[in-house]
Amino acid sequence: MDEVRPTGVPTVAEAEFLGQRLALLDVPEAAATIAARPPGLPFAYVVTPNAQHFVRLGRLRDARFQAAYDAAWLRLSDSRVACVLARVLFGLHLKQAAGSDLTHHMLHHTVRRDDPVTVVGGSEELRRRLVEKFGLERLALHEPPMGLAGKPEEQQRCIDFVTAHPARYVFLAVGAPTSEYLAHRIAAAGGAVGVGLCIGSSLNFATGLVNRAPPVFRRFGLEWLHRLLINPRGHARRVFVDSLPMLLMVLRQRLDPHAYDRPARPPEPPQW
Repeated sequence: MDEVRPTGVPTVAEAEFLGQRLALLDVPEAAATIAARPPGLPFAYVVTPNAQHFVRLGRLRDARFQAAYDAAWLRLSDSRVACVLARVLFGLHLKQAAGSDLTHHMLHHTVRRDDPVTVVGGSEELRRRLVEKFGLERLALHEPPMGLAGKPEEQQRCIDFVTAHPARYVFLAVGAPTSEYLAHRIAAAGGAVGVGLCIGSSLNFATGLVNRAPPVFRRFGLEWLHRLLINPRGHARRVFVDSLPMLLMVLRQRLDPHAYDRPARPPEPPQW
C-alpha cells in the first residue's frame, strides 16, 4: 500500500526519464490524486511533458522551463511514444496521462458543478460551452491578449486574476511554455490556492471548439500525425524540428545512461 501523508493524500511514485522525474500515474489515477488534494491549500500545479517539452528541457537546456518543471507538483507523461521507448530501451514502465485525456476525464468525472473553477485563456465562447456542457456554476475566465509570453504586464494580470478568484481547479490554457512559466510565477507569488493544470488546447477539444484526432490515432500515439495531415504547414515545424529530436535524445541516453543527469536537488517542501 502507498505511504499516506498526514493529510490523507498518498505519495506518488516517480521514475526518471531523459532527466525528468515523472509521476507513475495514468489518467484516472492522476485525476484521483488531484481531487484528493484538499481545497484551499496553496497553489500547486501539474505539467504534462510531451516530446516537444523533452527537447526544450534536455536538448535546448531552457533553464526557465526547467525551473518551472522542477517546481511542479506532478509531472505526467503526455507522450505515448516516450512511454514506449522508455519501456523498450530502458525497462521503465511509465504511465501515460496526456493533458487532453486528463482534462476530458476531470471535466466528466472529477470536477463538480459547484466547484470553483478558474480558466486563463480561451474566449467567451469557451466559457459558454463549459457552462452549457458541464454545468459549471462557479466559473471565472480571464482572456489574455495574444502574445502573452512577451507581455509582462499582462502576465501579472493573469496572476492577479488567479489570486483574486480562489478556485479548486485552475486551467491554464495559454500554450507551452507560457502556461508553465505562468504557473511557476503564480506559485512563487503566493496567495493563490488550488491545483493548476497546464493543458494547452485541451479545453477546446473537450468543448468541441476544435475536433480532436479520431480514437484510432490516439490509441497508437499518432495524434501528432493526424494534426500534421490536416495542417502540414502549421505542424511541420512542431513535429520535425521541435519534437523529433527526442528520438536522438533517447538514443544518446541509451549509449550514455548519465547523459541527462543533473545535480542532485535539495528536498522540496511539502506541497499538499
